[in-house]
Amino acid sequence: MSCLLYIVIPCFKEEEMLPETGKRLREKLSGYIKEGRISPESRVLFVDDGSTDGTWDKICTLNRENELFTGIRLSHNRGHQNALLAGLMTAAERADVMISMDADLQDDINAMDEMLNRFFEGYEIVYGVRRRRDKDTFFKRATAEGFYRFMSALGVEIVFNHADYRLMSKRAVEALAEYKEVNLFLRGIVPLLGFKWTTVEYDRGERLAGESKYPLRKMIAFALDGITSFSVKPIRLVLTCGCIVFAVSILMILWTLITKLTGNAESGWSSLMCSIWLIGGLQLLGLGVIGEYIGKTYAETKRRPRYIISDILPDKNRKG
Repeated sequence: MSCLLYIVIPCFKEEEMLPETGKRLREKLSGYIKEGRISPESRVLFVDDGSTDGTWDKICTLNRENELFTGIRLSHNRGHQNALLAGLMTAAERADVMISMDADLQDDINAMDEMLNRFFEGYEIVYGVRRRRDKDTFFKRATAEGFYRFMSALGVEIVFNHADYRLMSKRAVEALAEYKEVNLFLRGIVPLLGFKWTTVEYDRGERLAGESKYPLRKMIAFALDGITSFSVKPIRLVLTCGCIVFAVSILMILWTLITKLTGNAESGWSSLMCSIWLIGGLQLLGLGVIGEYIGKTYAETKRRPRYIISDILPDKNRKG
């Protein structure tokens, strides 16, 4: 049994890494083709996310040297998730199955062997899951695991220790296209598709060249996007705090009045305390109620394009 496979790789300032990435993936795909596991028309699709270095030139070079490589270029940097979506939507025009991974080769490409086995067994989504995090610093390991647990506590369906290394069938990607939100968090959206899925464990390696494109600032922003895109519980927490503070303010009002009536308070103290507690409680209560409505309309109000493709490299598989 064989299938037409596209490996989708978002790239942002990866000119140092691409030659090695291309070499290893060429060997992997060529091996699959010789074994008859995938169609000779299978491709590696690079997505240049508006890089300002020589990333696009490297992709063009790979395309000229071997027809296994193709690529698209976004007109502006739209972020990893949008670049990945652009690649998946482009690949879905032709491919039977797509595997997404990062350009840094930290995701073990040999895990694709088992992913394809699971696909041939009937699974339409296969998640690559890190077996352990012993190579991470204590801070990174604690924050990453804390993030997954926090998302689960908020009721978000998310696969523990899974990033964006996954296999998806054509049908699954076409279903993904029905999700129109602009604020993308694919780790949370893909589990909502509901297709038959499984996981494959792998050991994550070290980056071979270049620098990580996810510093702490971007990691925090990505985590906040995931939290706010999939749960209004933080807003409800604010509402709950507002209710609690408002209730406490009522008790404080009673206490300050009793203090005043018993003559144990300085002049003006009672009115000041009542005002602070009452106004503070009402403000939090009001913000919580307003936030509840904002949280429900937030994802529906923005309809900006998620990406714009400016350049497409030759690919005989592409329609039109």
